[in-house]
Amino acid sequence: MRAVQVSRPKGPFEIVERAIPEPTEGTVRIEVQACGICHSDSIAKEGSVPWVQYPRIPGHEVVGLIDAVGPGAAPWKVGQRVGVGWHGSHCGCCDPCRRGDFFGCQVALQITGITYDGGYAEYMIAPAKGLALVPKELSAVEAAPLMCAGVTTFNALRNSGARGGDLVAVLGLGGLGHLGVQYAAKMGFKTVAIARGKDKEGLAHQLGAGHYIDSQAVDPAAELAKLGGAKIILATVTNGDAMSATLGGLGINGTFLVLGAAEAMSVSPIFLLSGRRSVKGWYSGTSIDSQETLAFSALTGVRSLNEVFPLASVTEAYERMASGKARFRVVLTMED
Repeated sequence: MRAVQVSRPKGPFEIVERAIPEPTEGTVRIEVQACGICHSDSIAKEGSVPWVQYPRIPGHEVVGLIDAVGPGAAPWKVGQRVGVGWHGSHCGCCDPCRRGDFFGCQVALQITGITYDGGYAEYMIAPAKGLALVPKELSAVEAAPLMCAGVTTFNALRNSGARGGDLVAVLGLGGLGHLGVQYAAKMGFKTVAIARGKDKEGLAHQLGAGHYIDSQAVDPAAELAKLGGAKIILATVTNGDAMSATLGGLGINGTFLVLGAAEAMSVSPIFLLSGRRSVKGWYSGTSIDSQETLAFSALTGVRSLNEVFPLASVTEAYERMASGKARFRVVLTMED
């Protein structure tokens, strides 16, 4: 099979030929159809954590067909189309998983594309506990980004405490934000999109936002306050200043949900205390969450907007993602 590996921290992508792997106890082999390129793939590419072993095949937004089933991997069967996300071993069944304590899971922590080989390849081995069934309504390219970007935004919103009709603002219209706006609108929230520049207003409304705030032209916190204050602000940007500038738009009992990995942001304790407001982080989900994300997306028409590249163009595709210029997710396919 063809595979893309990184042989050392900060090393280049290498297209290599490897033997097709065989599934072991509790695993399946997947013939990969599509794999999204996520910013978190930089962990393997750059070697930013000490427990990446090289060479490593990145990729944790994987969709493909099961073509072999190892012992103990029932009820999965050959021919089923499945997705694999960030948490390859987390089924969502044990107490730590249900609490969101992924690092306290009762099974050995396995992270797709980081602690074991991921989807930048024609075949991969995946733990059966980490699989999500992909609905027929979604193509492989449409489904792949939902295994990370999709489940992160969908899961954050459905666990946010907001109810239909509540004001929910999505800060940022990038790879996470363009999905967040769609999910918020489809869940019945009064949806506000916040981004930089007048040119994004049309897109925001197309995605389902009822209101658009250009943070370059107006104070986003003041504009949210005029609308009554947000029950939820879903912060998908990675700029701490942008987060800080929007925080003041929270209403009473509002929650600022952080999805973007900014280095720092400014928070006023008095502002939080005076309105029982909170700041909360949210991180991905289990395979059950991924499966429910896919099902909801198929049912309601939520779709990722993608740029598609063949596996052979992985370097160009990764650089497109890293530049921040992609509209909006980058997906590899195994086709030439």
